[in-house]
Amino acid sequence: MNLRGFDLNLLLVLDALLRDNSTTLAARRIGLSQPAVSAALGRLRSRLGDPLFVRHGQRLEPTDHARSLETPLREILENLEDLLAGPEVFDPAVASDTFKLSGSDFFSEMLMPELVERLAVEAPGMRVQLVDLGPDDYLSSLQTYKVDIAMIPQLGHPEWVDWQPVFNSSFAAIAGRGHERLLRARLRPGDIIPIDLFCELGHILFSPQGNLSAMGDAALAKIGRKRRVVMTMPSFYGVCRAVSESRHIALIPRQLAERLAPKLGLDIYKPPILIRLPTMCLFWHKRSTSTPAHRWLRGQIAAIMNPLNEGEPPLPAFDTGSQ
Repeated sequence: MNLRGFDLNLLLVLDALLRDNSTTLAARRIGLSQPAVSAALGRLRSRLGDPLFVRHGQRLEPTDHARSLETPLREILENLEDLLAGPEVFDPAVASDTFKLSGSDFFSEMLMPELVERLAVEAPGMRVQLVDLGPDDYLSSLQTYKVDIAMIPQLGHPEWVDWQPVFNSSFAAIAGRGHERLLRARLRPGDIIPIDLFCELGHILFSPQGNLSAMGDAALAKIGRKRRVVMTMPSFYGVCRAVSESRHIALIPRQLAERLAPKLGLDIYKPPILIRLPTMCLFWHKRSTSTPAHRWLRGQIAAIMNPLNEGEPPLPAFDTGSQ
C-alpha cells in the first residue's frame, strides 16, 4: 500500500473501534461524531480490502484480519506518541550521558575541579571530557559531533550555532616573585609596568598554534610599539611555570593569574596598554539547544563561570531561550 494516499488518522479510528467494538463509543473516545466514525470505517474497509467488523447484536465483532492488526497497531501508535511527546523530564541523578568540551587548559584550572565535584553530587553517572581545540577547529568539531560545547572567545558564527557569554576576561601581567628588574624600577604588585620596561622584558606567549603575536601585540602596534616574545607555549599553566622560574613576564587572563599566583610564586601587575576585552562564551550546535541533558550541563558550566565576571564589564545580552 502507498502511504502517500492513506489518511493516518484512520488508524486512530481503527484502534478505537478495536477497543470499544462500537462506533458510538469509539466516536466518544477520539472526539468525533458517530457518522464520522462510520464513514471512516467505510474508508478503512475499502483501503484494507476486508470488512474489519461484522455486527453481532449491539456490538461490532472484529474479523480475524482486524484482530491480527490490534496488537501491532497499538504498538505503532504508542511508539508514535512517544516520538511526538518531546524530551523526557531530565533527572541528573540517573543521567548517563557523555559530553565532550573543548577549551584551553584555563578551564582545567578554573572549571573542571568544581564541575567534577558538582557532577559527583548531582549527576554521578554523567561523564565529561575536556579536549584542547583551537578556535579555528570548533565549527567542524561541533558539526561532526566531535565536540558538544566549545569554550572560546566570542567570535562570528554561522546561524546553526547557539552561544552564551559566561565571563569577560581582562589581562594581567605576571612575573616571578621578587623579579629583579621590576624591583629595581621600584614597582610593587598591582602597579602598571612602564611601557619601555614592558617592551624590553622577555615575554612568554600562550599560543596553541605557536603564533608569535596575540592580542597584546595588536594593542602595542596601535601605539607603534612592539614587545620581545622569547617563547611560546601551548598551555597557560606551562606559561605560568616558565615565568615563575625565569626573568620573563607574560600576559594571561586576570582570573587565572589570581588563581595561580599563590601556588606558583607569581606577582601580578597591570599592563601599560589597553587590550581588547575578550568575552568567553559557550558555543554549541543548535540541534542540542533543547536537549535536556545538554541544557542542564550548560547551566552548570555557566553557574561556575559567571562569578569570574566579578570586577569586569557586564556581559553582552543574549537570547535566554538558548540557556
